Amino acid sequence: MTLLDDVAERDGWRCWVCDEPVDPDMSVNDPRGPSVDSRTADRKAKVAERLAHRGCNTRKGAVKVVIAWPDRLYVVEPAPLITVAGRLERKGGREMVGRCPTRKDAQEAADWLVDRFSRLVPELPVTAAIEAGGGQFLVILTTGRR
Repeated sequence: MTLLDDVAERDGWRCWVCDEPVDPDMSVNDPRGPSVDSRTADRKAKVAERLAHRGCNTRKGAVKVVIAWPDRLYVVEPAPLITVAGRLERKGGREMVGRCPTRKDAQEAADWLVDRFSRLVPELPVTAAIEAGGGQFLVILTTGRR
């Protein structure tokens, strides 16, 4: 197997940037085709390779990566997830990532976050908690100290 196949199998043929499926039969030259990428532009960082669409990988080189929150979630002031992932990897602890008007909205966001982080930063187990306060519900990600 090639490095691409190894990385793709490990990542379940999902792009780490956009979290959409990557077609293994697509040409590696096509924007929706597979490519191997690292999550950082820092060549000295020891970050494992990740699977990305060729277009996501190319765009990542030109602009800072933004992990989009799904439109179906009702979250006020959602945190930038790449920044959150970096802080949790470095320091561990807790991070408030958004506010929701209802407990149901907060639970949907919390469930999505735990699932998304399992692919975004597989080596960093996170849990999500919901705290009520001030007529809203805070969504908080937690991981052990690093």
